[in-house]
Amino acid sequence: MKIIYVYDALCGWCYGFSPVISEIEKKYQAEFGFELISGGMVIGDRIGPIAEVAAYIKTAYRDVERATGVEFGQGFLKGSLEEGTAIFSSIPPAIAMAVFKTYLVDKQIAFAAAIQKAIYGEGKAPADYQTYGELAKAFGLNSEVFVAQMEEARFEELAYRDFQKSSQLSVRGFPSVFILKNGTYELVSHGFMPFKTLDQKIKRYLD
Repeated sequence: MKIIYVYDALCGWCYGFSPVISEIEKKYQAEFGFELISGGMVIGDRIGPIAEVAAYIKTAYRDVERATGVEFGQGFLKGSLEEGTAIFSSIPPAIAMAVFKTYLVDKQIAFAAAIQKAIYGEGKAPADYQTYGELAKAFGLNSEVFVAQMEEARFEELAYRDFQKSSQLSVRGFPSVFILKNGTYELVSHGFMPFKTLDQKIKRYLD
C-alpha cells in the first residue's frame, strides 16, 4: 500500500498540514510507501503578483494559524506579502520537486516542508530558482547542478504530469491524502486534518 499526498507549495493549508503529514510519514514509513504529487494550484491565468491575492491571504493565513498552530513568518507577512511584487506560480516549486525526486525520493515530504517554510516562513519568492538550489544543498545536493536541471524541459514536463495526476484523482482542494490499495485510490483526507484523526483513518487499513 502507498500513501499519496497531493499538495501545492503555495497552499497555505498545506503549510499548516506539513507537520501532520511529516509525523504520518515518520510513523508509517515501514508499512506504507509514500508519494508526493504537486497539485498545480496556481498555474495558467492564475499566475501573477502576490498583490492580486494579498487581501485574501491577509485574512486566510490567520484561519490557518488558528486551526493548525503553524505560524506564518514575518519574512513573508512583512516581506513578500506587503511588498506585493513576488510572482506567485506553482510551476517553479513543482519543477524543483520533480528534480528532487530523481535524487532523494524518500525525502520528498521533507523537501516539500522546506519549500513551504522558505516561502511562508522566510518570504522567499516562489519564482526564484536559486532558493530551491539552496534548499537542495541543505539535503546534500549540488545547488548549481540542481538549478541548472530546473531549466531543463524534461523536469517541467514531469511537473505538469503531477498536475495531471492531481486532476485525474479529481482533487478539488489541497491538501488531499489518498491510500493506494490494490490499484484503487481511496481518499482519506481532504483539507486540513489533525494528526490524531488522520492517524485513526490510516490505522484501519492495517487492521
